[in-house]
Amino acid sequence: MAKTKKTDQRRGSLRKERVLEAAVRIADQGGIDALTMRKIAQKLNVEAMSLYNHVANKDEILDGIVDAVVGEIDVPAVGGDWRVAMQRRATSAHQVLMQHPWATMLIVSRVNSGPAMLRYADATIGCLVEAGFSYPAADYAWNAIDSFVYGFTLQKLNFPFQPDQYATVATQYLPMIPADEYPYLHSLSQQVIALRHDGIHELDFGLELVLDGLEAMRRR
Repeated sequence: MAKTKKTDQRRGSLRKERVLEAAVRIADQGGIDALTMRKIAQKLNVEAMSLYNHVANKDEILDGIVDAVVGEIDVPAVGGDWRVAMQRRATSAHQVLMQHPWATMLIVSRVNSGPAMLRYADATIGCLVEAGFSYPAADYAWNAIDSFVYGFTLQKLNFPFQPDQYATVATQYLPMIPADEYPYLHSLSQQVIALRHDGIHELDFGLELVLDGLEAMRRR
């Protein structure tokens, strides 16, 4: 009897939010492939079947954890300086996605319509429209910024070398890029080897180029 009562108490305290929080922790530790209903249940110290009282299936969990991560990103203010708002939004998105390495691919590969995502998208469109972009232009701008941020983030997450290894790696690969066949790549590699160029990709550099182009479009 005591065991049944304890089980009922655990189930009574279980909520969808707790299920999603546990799922995020598991994904952060082991990636999406590590995320199973059984592991979520173990994390919460409940029976796996009890999870289905709160989520229909794993797809609902995936949608939920994407929305939870998006909820951590700064939402742009409507009516302020659009460029400052978009820069803050992009920087925040990159930082959040780096903390949850599995999230970027889920965002770009699923239809995400949770409340946090809808609020995030609506505020982004609102910020751009109020700054003078037409609705189609705001849509193009929003997607251009996100395409850059997602691509930059995925590259940073998956790049095979750390910044402090660049000079060593460039030295190792230099024989594969002879100067007579690949003169410009060879010269760039020499710059990295001599520490005259760090080779580090910067979010702000690319983001400034995107925002400059969007500002020119807005003025037109």
